[in-house]
Order: sequence, then structure tokens, then C-alpha cells
Amino acid sequence: MNSEFANGGSFPGNPLYVGGQTVPNQQNQINFNTTFEQSYIENILRLNKGKKVEIYASYPDSSEWRNMVFKGIIEQSGRDHIILSDPNTGEWYLILIIYVNYVKFDEAIAYSPSFYPNN
Repeated sequence: MNSEFANGGSFPGNPLYVGGQTVPNQQNQINFNTTFEQSYIENILRLNKGKKVEIYASYPDSSEWRNMVFKGIIEQSGRDHIILSDPNTGEWYLILIIYVNYVKFDEAIAYSPSFYPNN
């Protein structure tokens, strides 16, 4: 590893521009203290905590558990996971979001337009 970068030096290169706006790269700081949240699946799942869902997941490296359906109630969610409880069986699941194909809700999905700036 180059010691200049390890000691806080900046990565060489020019910033990218898209539509006249600078896209952050290694030379630009990203401001994480914004006044809005981005519309990530974790935020949508948090808004729907306590709702009954079916989570369809695929595990491509497994021949035994290639495609799975998990049914239960959303207990928690984070950047990389969902915690589900199944009141019928008493089982709890920790599902990594990377394996989730989609989530089916039994009722209307709570969603907030404040996820988007400029709304």
C-alpha cells in the first residue's frame, strides 16, 4: 500500500462531472449530514416495522436452498439485513439483504416522499 494514501493523502485523479454537477470521488468529501434520507430498502422496511411480509430470497451458491420464501413480521432492518419473526412457528430469521429478490406485503406499504430531496 502506498504510504501517502495510508497517511491521509488524497487519491490522484480528477472529479467526475454529470450534468454539470461534480460527482464525489476520492478527492471530494461526501456530506453525510444531509437533511433527508435516501430511499433505500432499509428505510422502507423500517417504516413498515411490525407488518407481515413474505421475503423472496435466492442463494445462488446453494443447491439445497437455491430459492427461499420467508414469511413473518418485520422486527428490525439495517443496511445489510432484515430480522423477521414468524408467529406461527416461533422462528426468527436474520436475512442478508444481498440475497433478497423482493418483499411482498399483505397490506399497503408505508412510504415517505421525504426520502427524495427536492420534493
